[in-house]
Amino acid sequence: QVQLVESGGGLVQAGGSLRLSCTASGRTFSSYTMGWFRQAPGKEREFVAAISRRARLIRYVDSVKGRFTISRDNAKNTVYLQMSSLKPEDTALYYCAAREGTMSSQRSFQPYEYGYWGQGTQVTVSS
Repeated sequence: QVQLVESGGGLVQAGGSLRLSCTASGRTFSSYTMGWFRQAPGKEREFVAAISRRARLIRYVDSVKGRFTISRDNAKNTVYLQMSSLKPEDTALYYCAAREGTMSSQRSFQPYEYGYWGQGTQVTVSS
């Protein structure tokens, strides 16, 4: 079983930047598609970004395109989410997730597609 631990969340002013990290332990990290999701109070968990096993495919939800960057370092068993130009609406609990299997333009964008989840790290953006 793979275990995921997020870090890097915190309080930041609107327009600022934050870098989230998610480190995996257990099975080989490079065999998983990795994703970032977020959930604000009273809202459903939503897709933010995903990256394929060898980082050849990367996708973002429209609302973060141009502002967020997902990356991974398989040698360190870590996936990152670099967030810039943060907005108050980005405030949420951010989760990393791992999926056994491949990613495509039509796959790996829903929570149910991921079998492993971290505990989440809080991101709060003040106006």
